[in-house]
Amino acid sequence: MAMAGGDEVVQRAHATMVLIQVLFAGYHVIAKIALNVGMNRVVFCVFRDLLALSVLAPFSFFHERKSRLPLTGRLLCSFFILGFTGIFANQLLFLIGLSYTNPTYAAAFQPSIPVFTFLLALLMGTETVNLGTKEGKAKIFGTIICVFGAILMVIYRGPALFGNINLDISNINNNEINDMSQPEPPIHFLASFGIEKFHIGVLCLIGNCICMATYLALQAPILVKYPSSISLTAYSYFFGAILMVICGFFATSDYSDWILTRSELIAVLYAGFFASAANYGMLTWSNKILGPALVALYNPLQPVVVAFLSRIFLGSPIFLGSIIGGVMIVLGLYLVTWARYKERQLVNYVRIDSEEIGATNVQLVVKKGSSFVPHES
Repeated sequence: MAMAGGDEVVQRAHATMVLIQVLFAGYHVIAKIALNVGMNRVVFCVFRDLLALSVLAPFSFFHERKSRLPLTGRLLCSFFILGFTGIFANQLLFLIGLSYTNPTYAAAFQPSIPVFTFLLALLMGTETVNLGTKEGKAKIFGTIICVFGAILMVIYRGPALFGNINLDISNINNNEINDMSQPEPPIHFLASFGIEKFHIGVLCLIGNCICMATYLALQAPILVKYPSSISLTAYSYFFGAILMVICGFFATSDYSDWILTRSELIAVLYAGFFASAANYGMLTWSNKILGPALVALYNPLQPVVVAFLSRIFLGSPIFLGSIIGGVMIVLGLYLVTWARYKERQLVNYVRIDSEEIGATNVQLVVKKGSSFVPHES
């Protein structure tokens, strides 16, 4: 009965991760429309984070007020690190990297998040791999297939199988023109060391992936000490939003940057409610159930969902590379999920056998002891 209940929770966590990728994919489609009209990306993140915090804070206060553990200084430091890596630095480094490179390079680095997360989880002991078992080999092989599927979607397009190629919204030149209107960070002094803007952008994109991987890897052991997942997410957003607001004031000089049009307001509302508050809350809960390595492995599923949503709502074509890459991603996820399920079954069987052996030993001790009880005459 306990095993069935545990499997049901795990299945809900997997379904939740799929829903998270769908909501993130919708965010990419909606935000692309808003940001392509020239909205300041830092301002967009400020509004997004503040809105998410305004949702998470009261919800966590009332929903987890009876189960929430008291705060300690060490927990607050942990929440600050999560807010800095997963909310502030994750978003800011991506924006800087995007402005100094282009969307193609930005997308090309995202499949590295599961790899970084997997390595960090191994170092921290939250993930184990036994290469001597078929489950351990399936984990490694599934991760490799999943990552290569995501890379294939970036570097290979192939012919358009569905839709008109003239309606493709992923025109790199258009994105670069819009990126030129964004504020550039004051890091020109690095040019004196022979470091070009492109190299800075690449380093920022690598940092973005490492920050997201660090967020997921660090969050798992913190959830063991502080299992209130929504409150943990709210505290992380509290520190991340403060840092983003400070950055926003330094990154903007025109009051008009903070005035939103109707399309920008819709994008901010979707980003704040769904892509931030709902998604990060569900992501934290899933991380507690599945672990950081498997949670991060769902990240390459985003471009697959984006391709289909863009086809449905924007009329964008679906290319052969997207279909092949999508099949590889799903296959990789299946292999890792199967391996984790087999490992969980083995752990449950070992625990049940240990309990049965312990109960048998107790019975033997009682039976043996009873023979030494003196009989009353």
